[in-house]
Amino acid sequence: MERITSRANPLLGHMKKLIKDRSYRREKGEFLCDGVKMLEEAIKWGAEITAVLVSDGLDVPLPQKGRIAQVPPGVMESVSPMKAPQGVVFTCKIPSQERFDLQNVKTLLLLDGLQDPGNVGTIWRSASAFGTDGLLLTGHSADPYNWKAVRASMGAVFRLPVMELEYTDLKALCDQTGLPLFGTALRDDTEDLRSIDPAQPCILAVGSEGRGLSSELLSLCEKTVKIPMESGCESLNAAMAATVALWERYRFQ
Repeated sequence: MERITSRANPLLGHMKKLIKDRSYRREKGEFLCDGVKMLEEAIKWGAEITAVLVSDGLDVPLPQKGRIAQVPPGVMESVSPMKAPQGVVFTCKIPSQERFDLQNVKTLLLLDGLQDPGNVGTIWRSASAFGTDGLLLTGHSADPYNWKAVRASMGAVFRLPVMELEYTDLKALCDQTGLPLFGTALRDDTEDLRSIDPAQPCILAVGSEGRGLSSELLSLCEKTVKIPMESGCESLNAAMAATVALWERYRFQ
């Protein structure tokens, strides 16, 4: 196994830039993950792992391919984005959007304008848990390959495909697949979430907590729906709202 002791090593510089720079992630086609559990998930689900750094003395599962290096704890601390590093950081190839299969889709979840990468990752995790076929991102949502989103996904990044697209692309996707778009929003014609037939394939859209769904996206929605709740409660956290909506569909599958 290779050993790296210098904090000036180019691989460490590459990893640090992947943490900080969205455009660099896209340029290189890679993203960074942190932690033993994430490494186990990446190996389990066949992610294309390109490099792994492991702290001295830590016994972890290792991929069959990719660059692998041991580093002193101080070097690990210099590259890990965590305040308390778990002893493993690694890089993976960003999956091609070609793996996004639009055949036989039951549910796609769309996030519109969610800026918090932790929220995006948490929702990604729920979407994977409740049988969603894919995650769509519009309205300049947070980068799904930001390390915070990746970590919050708890491995969903390796299981559930994601696609970033513009509103015009979304319109084309709806036309191509015939999937109706249902938005979680309050309008005069808003219906109860339970009015949607769970067996009906659809795209379900959730907006940011601050502004909700954009006017551009709302104009594409066939209908809007709301989660029934006690009077006096106006809304839910975006991650919670997405989870409840997905569960409502999943429990009838």
